[in-house]
Amino acid sequence: MAIRTVIPFKPVDSKTRLSPLMTQPEREAFARAMLEDVIQAILDLGSVPTIISTHPAFTWQNAEVIVTTAGLNDALNAYFHQVQGPLLIVMADLPLASPEALERVISIRADIGIVPGRGGGTNVLFIKDPSRFRADFYGASFLKHIRIADEYGCTIQVVDSFRLHTDIDEEEDLVEVFIHGEGTSKHFLDSLGFSLVIEQGRVGISRNTHE
Repeated sequence: MAIRTVIPFKPVDSKTRLSPLMTQPEREAFARAMLEDVIQAILDLGSVPTIISTHPAFTWQNAEVIVTTAGLNDALNAYFHQVQGPLLIVMADLPLASPEALERVISIRADIGIVPGRGGGTNVLFIKDPSRFRADFYGASFLKHIRIADEYGCTIQVVDSFRLHTDIDEEEDLVEVFIHGEGTSKHFLDSLGFSLVIEQGRVGISRNTHE
């Protein structure tokens, strides 16, 4: 049976920390490109995702879109009470996600599977019984989700995955897309004139604006 999958998504004024490199329309388009890569990984896993979006800014051919005016945590926790069976939550800024990496998460024996993000965040959550859990994203959400699992008496397994650990927020994160990416996100950055550069032994990115 296919696992129900949810992707929280902010389509408007996305990825503000990339503002020195991209205009707002470019950042929003890049966020959609990363979302497309995540959706493809989920489809290849055999699941059809539901996108919980903060704005009615788009539709998607291969996913259901639910628009919410609530915050991410409120929207997810309300959704937990509407579904039965295991639920996989995947963040939208994981362009290196693969079905193999996601399969490792849903194959755990524990009640809760979690892939931490950098800086204490949570990139992926797998919850076998959503009625026995609540989401608390933002800040040190990894530690909060560990604590919440303990409060509900749930066992938890931390899944170590480079492809799911690598979220894209900062300029230096784009290097990983160029080195390891193969999908829409990589092609989008190419189209904007970004390229990989190596200077004095350090790897970075540059942009040719074609001016």
